[in-house]
Amino acid sequence: MPPIQGLTSAEAAQRLHHDGPNALPQEQKRGPIRIIRDAIKEPMLQLLLAAGIIYLFLGDLAEALILQAFAVLNVVLVVVQESRTERALAALKDLTSPSAFVIRDGTKQRIPGAEIVAGDIVLLAEGDRVPADAILSEATDLQADESLLTGESVPVRKRAEQTATPPQTDIRPGGEDTPHIWSGSLIVRGTGQALVSATGPRTEIGRIGTSLNTVESAPTPLQIQTRRLVKIFAVLGIGASVVLAIGYGVLKGEWVRGILAGITLAMATLPEEFPLVLTVFMVLGAWRMSQSKVLTRRSAAIEALGAVTILCTDKTGTLTINRMTVTSLVAANAEHWSLPNGDANLPEPFHRLVEFAILASRPDPFDPMERAFTDLGARFLAQTEHIHTDWSLTHGYPLAPPMLAMSQIWRAKAGTGYVVAVKGAPEAIADLCHLPPAARETIRQNIADLAAQGLRVLAVAEATTPGPPWPETQHDFDFRYLGLLGLADPLRPAVPAAVAACTQGGIRVVMITGDHPATARAIARQAGIQGDQVLTGSDLAAIEPENLAARVMGINV
Repeated sequence: MPPIQGLTSAEAAQRLHHDGPNALPQEQKRGPIRIIRDAIKEPMLQLLLAAGIIYLFLGDLAEALILQAFAVLNVVLVVVQESRTERALAALKDLTSPSAFVIRDGTKQRIPGAEIVAGDIVLLAEGDRVPADAILSEATDLQADESLLTGESVPVRKRAEQTATPPQTDIRPGGEDTPHIWSGSLIVRGTGQALVSATGPRTEIGRIGTSLNTVESAPTPLQIQTRRLVKIFAVLGIGASVVLAIGYGVLKGEWVRGILAGITLAMATLPEEFPLVLTVFMVLGAWRMSQSKVLTRRSAAIEALGAVTILCTDKTGTLTINRMTVTSLVAANAEHWSLPNGDANLPEPFHRLVEFAILASRPDPFDPMERAFTDLGARFLAQTEHIHTDWSLTHGYPLAPPMLAMSQIWRAKAGTGYVVAVKGAPEAIADLCHLPPAARETIRQNIADLAAQGLRVLAVAEATTPGPPWPETQHDFDFRYLGLLGLADPLRPAVPAAVAACTQGGIRVVMITGDHPATARAIARQAGIQGDQVLTGSDLAAIEPENLAARVMGINV
């Protein structure tokens, strides 16, 4: 088979010039000039500037300078706070800009993600961030975390494209055994080679960014109220000044002094302190939030938080920590054990289950589930004979669609023979262990109990073998069933208290997620989000537009 050449440098440069850089659409950076311009648009600040100018024309230099100083201080506070936020956001964008390995001119090259073009051949490995939408031409035990697009924290299995037919255009992220990988997703296991199909704003995540840029910022409730207040004071002030000027002129015949008196009265009615007080409070609020690592791009958004009545939140990575954790164990004898939050000892019937869950995982795992098993062993089995740092991995059987289980064969340093550890879907493990119908029914019931808690369930088994040559399939080993492990993406510790505080403050919390309804319901219950009803995407699509508002008012998940 001839070596893959990929695009030439000239072809890549031409496509980069035509399509633009492989970067997400971003709102234009707000520099100091733009921040000042946005600040001056506020009617209250314009009123302050106008008052200072009028006092200057009236000859009251001290009053004019005081008002102008207030106006300048107002703008300076806004510029300092929002410029700091812009710099922090720019630094975050630089940190999230990935690089990638591609094949160009027949050689493997590492290039910035922004220079990738459609038609590039991208090489992917465990731990890589996918730089663009692409279709896999080769894949070895490849799994991707697509939670950025789907909200599902569990990785999905990927396979190489099997046919040469044109790619479908209606494919969306999510689902097992598809050849499509998406910009922004994370490779958590395996290796692959993919042909880039879309870059920049044409990617799935780029379309989301493009749609967000079309959303116009609405004025906040406080801005609406202050603008109404400005109009009221302006009408009252101008009206009173006109009446005073006409009355002064008619009664005393001194029209010039009457006009000056009217202007003075109008200025006296203006609330010059309002703009400064409002700005100082908003900037102080933004500063306090920054101490809690929350960036506020516009200070005016602070007050809008006080007008919240409904809070919509994502689940994965927002309510949860976006990291798999083992929370329940079921031994081969059907004994259950839920992991406590504090210190505890692992019961003896579960030692071998945890030991072989670790042996069935990679020695230095990146996959979130395998890391959960390693963390479990470090918590309960450290410094015991069940952690085998001196064993050597000699052979393995990767996860594949026909058999949803993976096995690893280990050789002990000081022993003879080999140990085989396998983990995977409970149905696959039951098949490998040749369990009788009664045992399979018990396992099915155990799985149902764990799934009702919103857990992902894996089974573990063990076997021994005298050594090579290794059989072609995992079925040729004599496995013994060890038990089940239930994994969850647990809540952040502060979430229940935060939800309770929102509820007490009259804020309705709504969770929106791409998870299975049973999982979503279980997480909502743990978080304290009220209501057991769940509205699915298909249910939502079936609702008539005129009935939508009434339907969703009673649904919090």
